[in-house]
Amino acid sequence: MGFWEVTLSLLRGLEQTCLIFALTLVLALPLGLVISFGSMSRFKPLAYITKIFVWIIRGVPLMLQVIIVFYVPGILLGGPIFSRLGSVVAAFVINYACYFSEIYRGGIESISKGQYEAGQVLGMTKTQIFFKVVLMQVVKRIIPPMSNEIITLVKDTALARVIMVVEIIKAAENYAAYGLMWPLFYTAVFYLVFVGALSLLFGYFEKKLDYYKV
Repeated sequence: MGFWEVTLSLLRGLEQTCLIFALTLVLALPLGLVISFGSMSRFKPLAYITKIFVWIIRGVPLMLQVIIVFYVPGILLGGPIFSRLGSVVAAFVINYACYFSEIYRGGIESISKGQYEAGQVLGMTKTQIFFKVVLMQVVKRIIPPMSNEIITLVKDTALARVIMVVEIIKAAENYAAYGLMWPLFYTAVFYLVFVGALSLLFGYFEKKLDYYKV
């Protein structure tokens, strides 16, 4: 197995890794905001149910959640309701939405009531206050913890291999059958480049938001 052959194989695995990462991020970020509103709701039954749901999802290992989403519907319904990739994405979205929801909640609750009162004095509606006064301050505060979770997501995509989705780690593991272990270590280069690019991106966003002194 030559170096370039292995590289091309890992790049195909990286495509799956990037797809899982992108779909999870696009779906989990807004869903997390919805869940955070549920946990902060003044309607106590909704708040309690949401908090219990978040507690369960955060307490169960993500690997087990992937297995449950793929295999349990098949056991109960006689066949899977998601493809392997779909099961991975569904489990990842639910899991990360719950983590993101707690970050959102912490950011929103950290804004002083004076900000809301000032908006009301100016005659703004609650929606206007949230989007025009509060939101960008929340974004600045949550970028560091959110960036940590998103970088963790890059590495967690490797868990997709437990149900035989061929992401980059699984692509490297396939070479173990030929007695080649170096492709597995070679994947670290791809992860480092991926995480490095994200770190630079988040650093740029933090600098752009420096004028929000909160």
